[in-house]
Amino acid sequence: MARLPTTYWDYIRVHELTALQGGLEADERELSNDEVMFITIHQIDELWFKLALRELITVRDLFKQARVPEQSLAAAARSLRRVALIFELASQHFALMETMTTRDYLAFRDKLVPASGFQSFQLREIEVLMGLRDEERIAIDSKSYIDALRLPDGSESEAFRRVLHRRADRPSLKEAIDAWLYRTPINGSTPDQAGDEAVVRSFIESYLQAHAGEIDRLVEMAAHEGMGPEDKAKLRERYLREKASAKEFLEAKDHPEEERFRVSRIRAALLFIESYRELPLLAFPREVLDALIAMEQSMILFRQRHARMVERVIGRRVGTGGSSGVEYLDRTALHYRVFRDLWATRTILIRQSALPPVQRIESYTLRAGE
Repeated sequence: MARLPTTYWDYIRVHELTALQGGLEADERELSNDEVMFITIHQIDELWFKLALRELITVRDLFKQARVPEQSLAAAARSLRRVALIFELASQHFALMETMTTRDYLAFRDKLVPASGFQSFQLREIEVLMGLRDEERIAIDSKSYIDALRLPDGSESEAFRRVLHRRADRPSLKEAIDAWLYRTPINGSTPDQAGDEAVVRSFIESYLQAHAGEIDRLVEMAAHEGMGPEDKAKLRERYLREKASAKEFLEAKDHPEEERFRVSRIRAALLFIESYRELPLLAFPREVLDALIAMEQSMILFRQRHARMVERVIGRRVGTGGSSGVEYLDRTALHYRVFRDLWATRTILIRQSALPPVQRIESYTLRAGE
């Protein structure tokens, strides 16, 4: 049977889509333009979140494989950069929200109580999928993020069940990326090879020596003749702390002893990829890492922009869901980081000319036919 000709409005479902901005009223004509704008922007955000979830699931599923095909890394980086752009575009919606005055918003704000943007279950799913842990979350008046998704009578909502399902859907993107990083060859050695731990520790030691040399060089450059003895001592102490922090980070001193080598190897892999990114087989892994940090940065900026919009429109009053409002949003923007080690690696990178030479460099070059 021949398919009927397709119309734009049928394919996009325009009639159904544009009939969804009525809020709690039976007739959209009873709403102000400000309320329709408010509803529309949040609906668009949720559509963006839907797209972000699809991309993140695709990337997570790729990296949870026991062997990640090299040729798939470019597509993974592209997906992550798409998610970064999604949050960048969502951030731009706040400028449109700011065309609404405080009085405009207060005219319909009571309709939202006790609802809250905190109940955006898709954003909660994105956080869970990325790898934000429950213990890292900021509660609202001692209520957990999952309980905030219950219905007003305390029973389970569809949103509650969706986020529970997402929590059970392991690994998270961070866990999958960490497993991939753990398997990264460091100076040609992989975890399944004998002597791998010694190779990794040797790389860390040589890198720390190079890093210390760079710090010493910077101390001499910064300690100019115009500085007094006390200022020079403070300067040296500051740089000494930077040396110590690099050692503690690469040796994973912030983790229990039984976890340290695994975490140390993952951090060493981050450093290795970032430091030797010109090597052909490290180019795309480095693109993935750069796309990850771009994505998380975009999400942080989204949260920060959200907080400033809220403060501009309603100040620092209590949120509709009973939260501390802007204070809560600012705290999430500050604390909700998933790829912390990736950010921290930036602190200890050194100049290319100061890097220790790569061992078994042939492991990272393309061979004929590849």
